[in-house]
Amino acid sequence: MTVVALELTVRDLVHADLASCGWAGSAHHLAGVAQQLDRRRHGEVDYLAVCARAGVPIAKGGVDYRAKDGVGTLWQLAVHPALQSCGVGTVLIEAAEQRIRARGLRQAELGVEDGNPRARALYERLGYRAYDRRPDAWDEQAPDGTLRRHETMCTVMRKELS
Repeated sequence: MTVVALELTVRDLVHADLASCGWAGSAHHLAGVAQQLDRRRHGEVDYLAVCARAGVPIAKGGVDYRAKDGVGTLWQLAVHPALQSCGVGTVLIEAAEQRIRARGLRQAELGVEDGNPRARALYERLGYRAYDRRPDAWDEQAPDGTLRRHETMCTVMRKELS
């Protein structure tokens, strides 16, 4: 068995990173991420990148401070598929929680699709507890470039931050 230790850093995601984030979603999704990065200037969101030694993002995710008063809402969390289940998501979420605490907030929330049990298991392991369910929807880009509406049911989870 070979063990490889990743040396990870967490920093703000920047527009220049998006060219290397094709693993996270379609061109349509990354255009949406670019719009979210613009919201950072107004203090409405934080958008983080977890990077390996070369400085290239291997995970990304945002914290929206406007989605719900007094809460940091984690969203658009993604880890490079080849590095899932290696602890990278934990590093991302813990960094996001630090950002939320730095703003003086004591609650973090996120929604997880019902069809994503691995993500839900991670969130539960990190202390998130389900408290609601709600429908969610967004546009997805099909392989032929057309947009289609993705509709899903999500479990809303919350964590009290100390």
